[in-house]
Amino acid sequence: MVVPLQGPGGVFGPSCEAVSRLVVDDLNRAGGVLGREVCVEIIDGGAPPAVVAREVDALITAGRAHAVSGWHISSVRNALAPVVAGRAPYAYPALYEGGETRRDIYCCGETPDGQIAPALRWLRDNAGVRRWFIVGDDYVWPRSSLAAVRRYADDLDLQIVGGRFVDLGNAEMAGVVADAVRSGCDAVLMLLVGQDAVEFNRACAQLGADREFLRFSPLMDESMLLASGEDGTRGLFAAASYFRSMVGAGSMDLMQRYRDMHGPAAPPLTGISESCYEGPQLLARLIHRAGRLRDVSTDDCVAYESPRGTVAFRPDVTEQPVHLAVADGFDFDVLTTLGRR
Repeated sequence: MVVPLQGPGGVFGPSCEAVSRLVVDDLNRAGGVLGREVCVEIIDGGAPPAVVAREVDALITAGRAHAVSGWHISSVRNALAPVVAGRAPYAYPALYEGGETRRDIYCCGETPDGQIAPALRWLRDNAGVRRWFIVGDDYVWPRSSLAAVRRYADDLDLQIVGGRFVDLGNAEMAGVVADAVRSGCDAVLMLLVGQDAVEFNRACAQLGADREFLRFSPLMDESMLLASGEDGTRGLFAAASYFRSMVGAGSMDLMQRYRDMHGPAAPPLTGISESCYEGPQLLARLIHRAGRLRDVSTDDCVAYESPRGTVAFRPDVTEQPVHLAVADGFDFDVLTTLGRR
């Protein structure tokens, strides 16, 4: 399980690690995978991508890892792609830019067409948001997502009135917030990871920018709300397939089992950490379907019930509910389920 334990994504690490322990326990209670006990080894996905790739390569070579999953950014996925090809199945459950077709990589996270595009439409129709400023970390997911957003803006008659890319993990956000205010935007699209988004939220509160524009992020979870502080979450919207506040049998059952395993002092269960439940569950289904640990690809739909609801995985697209929520203090109030673009 490759999860960030340092860097801007390190804010997700404790809950991702806790969920990883839970999903292993659940798989073993169900009989393991191909009758074998599942064990987990945590790899720091917040290290430089080349370092992560070397560690995973060593585990696969030594026969200590038969499959790979976990929440980490696309730069790490790109480094892992040649390591896993032909050697181990790799479920990538994080939201990402879409378009992954490389061998042995199975993506089940949200993509811009099902997450960003319908959210932009909803905010246009229900909040009158038409003028957007975009701020993103300078790596593949924000860059590729921006290209998609430009197409969505044309389709939805929206304007992109400005934007900034910042160094991942090294941004000074007060100047970025000031640029957004000067742009006259109605809202800011945040393509920022973890602590970088937290710093942007804090800067908005300190400068009073929450009175100037709304914010929308496809990568915002409950741990980031806590870190941002209540003043930093006003006027903040997010879209995801899972929020802790969702009312449903799968989501509520996950919360109960998480609390039973880790106790009341556990890291908060979040939308990002829930991805670490999805990935191994998908891997287990693919492996059981193939009857072997390698070469588990399929052209057919693999459908299952998860804390997100009904998930239907196909090699070209994963169909799953995506919800729009607004921050309410340190939790999310789910407003609607979005339709695909």
